[in-house]
Amino acid sequence: MSEPIKNESQVPDQAPKSNKKYAIIIAVLSVIIIIQFVNWYFNRQEREQLRVEKSSTEQELATTMQRLEEIRTELDQKIVEIQKLGGDISELTRAKEEIETELKRTRRANGQVIKELKDRVEGYETLLKNKDEEIEKLRNVNKELLTENTSLKTEKNELGDSINRLTQTKEELASKVVIASQLKAENFRIVSVNDRGRERESPFRSRQVETLKVEFNLAENNVAPIEGKKIMIRIVDENGQVLFDVARGSGTFLYNGKEEFYTASQEILFDNTRQKLTYLYEKGSEYAPGTYRLEVYCQDYLMGSGSFVVK
Repeated sequence: MSEPIKNESQVPDQAPKSNKKYAIIIAVLSVIIIIQFVNWYFNRQEREQLRVEKSSTEQELATTMQRLEEIRTELDQKIVEIQKLGGDISELTRAKEEIETELKRTRRANGQVIKELKDRVEGYETLLKNKDEEIEKLRNVNKELLTENTSLKTEKNELGDSINRLTQTKEELASKVVIASQLKAENFRIVSVNDRGRERESPFRSRQVETLKVEFNLAENNVAPIEGKKIMIRIVDENGQVLFDVARGSGTFLYNGKEEFYTASQEILFDNTRQKLTYLYEKGSEYAPGTYRLEVYCQDYLMGSGSFVVK
């Protein structure tokens, strides 16, 4: 009886197929690991680059802001020096104010901000350079003037007394002009007005004074310049207390170096036409009986006064 024929090819075929399958799996896993490593590496590089760029940008911003601080200090020095030399400091003052505003602002470090600041820094540095040249010119001018003055003093001692007298006369004349240019209030009219528009002359009964109406003219003054003026009135009771209410337009001003209250004010253009001014003041409560003084001020001088009585 013959033995059955064995299929010898079945066992050897399974081993190569299994090995090929494992090789593919290992290759795929290797590729995945490599891709993940590459992604991790490049992400890390990108993060590091961003960190470096951010640090560099912040450092650049800090350096630029520090330069602005230095320029502000240099501007202070230039302002003092040019003032001593008699030059114009308005441009430097404006630049200093701009820098102080920039330094107070909260900024985020970015390229656009840094570029704008650097442009400003370049402009301020150019300004400082120009002012250095101006200072040098002023110094030379002052030296020339000093030489000329020394020569004039040596040659013209006899004119010293005359110059002093002329200076004194000029100052006295200037003082007289200042006094003469002060405005005057005249033709006072003080009445009370009720809600129907009826007016009453002083003396008033306390309950009748709903709204106080003050009118006066500005006297003609050919010396006073045509310009804006702030005209203030003060209503003062018998105890020397000024009627004062910020909500109704009251405020303060300097008079003889002291801060004083005013009751109401108006901004006008003085045009020397004897213009008439009118003030309406609602106290909001009854007036205490007594005699009240009305004072009119312009800047730091008294223009005129009047009075009214409340029974």
